[in-house]
Amino acid sequence: MFLRKTAIGAAVLSAVAGWTGSAVAAPQNWQLGMQAAASPVMSQIEDFHRLLLYIITAICLFVLALLVWVMIRYNQRANPVSSKTHHNTLLEVAWTGIPVIILVLIAIPSFRLLYFEAEIPKPDVTIQAIGKQWFWTYVYPKDGNFQFDSYMLSDAAAAKAGELRLLGVDNAVYVPVNKVVEIDTTGADVIHSWAVPAFGVKMDAIPGRINRTWFKATKTGTYYGECSELCGANHAFMPIEVKVVTQAEYEAWLVKAKKKFAANEMPGAVRVAADN
Repeated sequence: MFLRKTAIGAAVLSAVAGWTGSAVAAPQNWQLGMQAAASPVMSQIEDFHRLLLYIITAICLFVLALLVWVMIRYNQRANPVSSKTHHNTLLEVAWTGIPVIILVLIAIPSFRLLYFEAEIPKPDVTIQAIGKQWFWTYVYPKDGNFQFDSYMLSDAAAAKAGELRLLGVDNAVYVPVNKVVEIDTTGADVIHSWAVPAFGVKMDAIPGRINRTWFKATKTGTYYGECSELCGANHAFMPIEVKVVTQAEYEAWLVKAKKKFAANEMPGAVRVAADN
């Protein structure tokens, strides 16, 4: 039942995306590989993943060829008198040096990618993501200084709203396309993790500490993620929904959001999620 409902929801959203030209990034049934990249960080992660796949494939084929050659060339029938050689300096240097060279070749793009992820460009939008059991609170400190809570929709509410089951929320995060978005994460109770696969973003939200990450969405659409750190009984029900819109649409949403969430500007104010 779960697979069928999820598949139906994904099919509907995919059809809508194809009609409007917007992306819908969500996990699919029987999916292989990663979600399509929607940010420069994720594009580089995919490139690095592809590079590692080529290297691992080459190593496996080489080892397989060696094993087959040894079995054929040095079996008892082909080689009844075995060699007594137990040292070979050139061979020992090779099987030590070549792996070191391979690791260095892997380390160079790896460190470059880590630096690219960690070095946050000047942000156009800053959002604070506060993990709580079991929902997210978002704060826009520079674009109106308002906050709101984001809860997962019930099955009935998700079906009514045309959202994916277990992924749709009552209040989504809105960001403008092709703008640098800084995410400042923290936890209010236990450790959570703010993760959106299509953006290549995964950052722990730790109580008493602020962790920062960033993304730059390159295509408008709806992107889904989930809390990726085991945080208690309802850990599976902390989805993340990010809507990437044009700058004009983002500014229009800000005007509405400032009015809608005005009561939440007071410190300690908590909004109760709607049932529909």
